[in-house]
Amino acid sequence: MKSELELRGVQQRFHARGVAGGYVTAVDDVSFALAASPPQVVSLVGQSGSGKSTIARNVLGLQKPTAGTVLYGGKDIFSLSRAEYDEYRRDVQPVFQDPYAIFNPFYRVDRALWKAVKKFGLSSTRAAGLELIEESLRAVRLEPENVLGRYPHQLSGGQRQRIMLARVHMLRPSFIIADEPVSMLDAQVRKHFLDILLDFQREHGMTTLFITHDLSTVYYLGGEVMVITKGQIVERGPVSSVMHEPSHPYTKLLLDSIPQPDPDNRWTSRIQVDELDQIDDNTPADTTKPEVPIL
Repeated sequence: MKSELELRGVQQRFHARGVAGGYVTAVDDVSFALAASPPQVVSLVGQSGSGKSTIARNVLGLQKPTAGTVLYGGKDIFSLSRAEYDEYRRDVQPVFQDPYAIFNPFYRVDRALWKAVKKFGLSSTRAAGLELIEESLRAVRLEPENVLGRYPHQLSGGQRQRIMLARVHMLRPSFIIADEPVSMLDAQVRKHFLDILLDFQREHGMTTLFITHDLSTVYYLGGEVMVITKGQIVERGPVSSVMHEPSHPYTKLLLDSIPQPDPDNRWTSRIQVDELDQIDDNTPADTTKPEVPIL
């Protein structure tokens, strides 16, 4: 397993009609590094359309960037050999947003777990494979007898999402790419999910890139945060520092948009979505390209 996952000057453009130049820039010169050791949680936060999920697709190898490179152990992931790419797929695991779309409704949920066992040779016998599956289900707070043998529609969204975490637990990757994984979960299940990610970091040494628009989940997870808007990372640093002493206007706007849990402390001004476009495009983004991983 490799020690670092890095983006260098990644840019992603898409063809679009009716816009100047005939394309839109979803990701604009993004650079950052994730270290596997020590394990860490790094959150990428921004509003819808800021380029977060496009970065996830670049990192997972689902979308080749227009420019720049995604490096795994110092190698461009889009130039890896078949054997190296198989290692990459095992070592960098996704957790997607929609727990309703990640399973084939025609198969029982067991299939998603058994495919991982067989693809990556996690056990030599069926009995050992079943034991591994049951162990991983319990690690994400699911009782095997309550989920195995069932179809996706027979489980809740939280159960389906935790089954995908169980798959991650089986593979023990160095990196988890979690793209809005709790946005469709209720508050209680959301907390369980976040606690499991923190358990994976502490107990199994997994680094997580947590992609979200929700600053409250970022604050709960702690670690480091990168703020993205219009495809550019405009601020980065420890969560406590960025939350309490934001330096970029966009970060301040995000924080001002959080409602206070006090009925007597009401907003006295109205925050317009148009304000996002009023932020000076010439405001310098955080273009720091760290030579070492974010720690």
